[in-house]
Amino acid sequence: MKLYTRTGDTGDTGLFGGTRVKKSHARVCAYGAVDEANAALGLVRAAADLPVELHEHLERLMSDLFSAGAELATPPPRQGKRGARLTTQIDEGRVAELEGLIDQATAATPPLTSFVLPTGTDAAARLHVARTVVRRAEREVVRLAAQRVRVRAELLAYLNRLSDLLFAWARLCNARAGRGDVAWKA
Repeated sequence: MKLYTRTGDTGDTGLFGGTRVKKSHARVCAYGAVDEANAALGLVRAAADLPVELHEHLERLMSDLFSAGAELATPPPRQGKRGARLTTQIDEGRVAELEGLIDQATAATPPLTSFVLPTGTDAAARLHVARTVVRRAEREVVRLAAQRVRVRAELLAYLNRLSDLLFAWARLCNARAGRGDVAWKA
């Protein structure tokens, strides 16, 4: 299979199911931003100082994001046509799992007393970058939903919690390395 098809050379792309849309379409922007977030998690996972227990969690998060992108790239069947809507395993239970991970990381770090700068260890800095990329993906998915495109509430909640988790993990990486958060000074 070739990596290039030349079918997108005029600025359009194919969604799952064959529908062609402009690459600037809100659906493409949403799943593209989720793909960027996934790549950012890959960069986090490559950090030499990342606590080993986060590797497996990150792999699962990356699989979740890949599935979320596929769900976002799948439009509903056209009116009068039959077809299945692709949905992921991202549900209320998966959102609750992220909340549990946030709670664990928060319990292992000092209380948050100020805004913190997105820095610290290599892993922490990468987690902060990934957090902001996930927030952008969340905004793009919200923009898609605002165009009366059906987006499952669980998918939005998942992206929201994921960015919170990445923040909590950045703080955890700094704490484990004996480095405190760098407080914002106005």
